[in-house]
Amino acid sequence: MDFRSLQLFSHLANSLHFGETAQAMYVSPSTLSRVIQRLEDECGCILFKRDNRKVALTHSGHKLLAFSTRALKDWQQLKDELRDDSEALQGELSLFCSVTASQSHLPALLRRFRQHHPGVDIRLLTGDPSLAIDKVKKQECDLSIAIHTPDFPTDLHFTPLEPVPLVLIAPRDWRLTQLDQIDWTQHPVIMPEHGPTRRTVYHWFAEHSVRPNVYASVGGNEAIVSMVALECGIGFVPKVVLDHSSMASAVTQIRVDDIEPYALGICCQQRSKNEPMLHAFLQVALS
Repeated sequence: MDFRSLQLFSHLANSLHFGETAQAMYVSPSTLSRVIQRLEDECGCILFKRDNRKVALTHSGHKLLAFSTRALKDWQQLKDELRDDSEALQGELSLFCSVTASQSHLPALLRRFRQHHPGVDIRLLTGDPSLAIDKVKKQECDLSIAIHTPDFPTDLHFTPLEPVPLVLIAPRDWRLTQLDQIDWTQHPVIMPEHGPTRRTVYHWFAEHSVRPNVYASVGGNEAIVSMVALECGIGFVPKVVLDHSSMASAVTQIRVDDIEPYALGICCQQRSKNEPMLHAFLQVALS
């Protein structure tokens, strides 16, 4: 017994006409008769009552029809699943982001991506967000969660996720709640050593003719939160960093309306953006 024999039997069980089934299934009437005879021999019973006027299913034939219907449906489902597996994306995709981004933005992205492409393995690298663009340019990763800057490289592609505002923070015990309470010549400022926060903050200082009293330059926005919490000074940080910091309760946010937010997104090589796995990830980011 094979699936082709079951297909012929099932069609005949529904048409109850040898000539009609033979024509529909592209076999000769004699071939169809031999298949039915072989099935009857294998089952050890008569499947059809036949005379010169009509064909009818026997009780055993009805039982075999129920079996063949289930078997053919399961076989078709298996073929569909095997075809989907062969067409599904498979491989490894490397992604770089900051520790904060791995907690704030990456989980939802990966959850949606894995739902659609479970065969793709993600290799996650974390580090200073200021390295995100270089990591992609040096091909140390396929994708990175990065910040779009005015000098963003033209050979990289950027898919936006969302704007990320900057907030000014001060030690809670200093009781600074308003921007006009700050004396920029007296209150020490904690600045990042490099990266888009440094560029944006210095641009804001220039627009407001402020010469900041820089106490220290540190690596990473998380370190700024720590320094401010330890009462070393005040500083600007991305709000998402503060929201995920264990020291958030030790600082006070001071409202600054006119400082430019980040444009956070996914970047990759321009020449690679249409590769199947990268394209699939970017489509998830856009959804």
